[in-house]
Amino acid sequence: MFSKKKPETEVAIEQHELLENAQNRIKQKKRLYSHFVIFLIGSVFLILINKILNYGEEYNWFIWAITAWAFLFVLHAFNVFITSKFMGQQWEREQREKLVAKQKQRIAELQREVDQDFPLSQYNKKKEL
Repeated sequence: MFSKKKPETEVAIEQHELLENAQNRIKQKKRLYSHFVIFLIGSVFLILINKILNYGEEYNWFIWAITAWAFLFVLHAFNVFITSKFMGQQWEREQREKLVAKQKQRIAELQREVDQDFPLSQYNKKKEL
């Protein structure tokens, strides 16, 4: 009763994969929102350093720093909302299936070469049957 292990069904495995994918997406979005908040706070901090503390007063360097940071934030958002959508779980599954099919094809080619180079192995296979 306690030692018996329930066999995992395909449905349970698929549900587990969906749950893991959902958790990864939540983490991605959470990091993006954290990045946005840090970007806002950092931008205000850079402006304060430039204007209030008069550091680099003759040149508004904070504009370039905020622009560069905004560009990085846009790249992060693009990665989360665009790239992950196109290269998500379905794309990974298709790529895996393609690679497995190529590997199976290569194994079949190698087996044919072996059978062609060593016809004795064919004789042994017939004998086993």
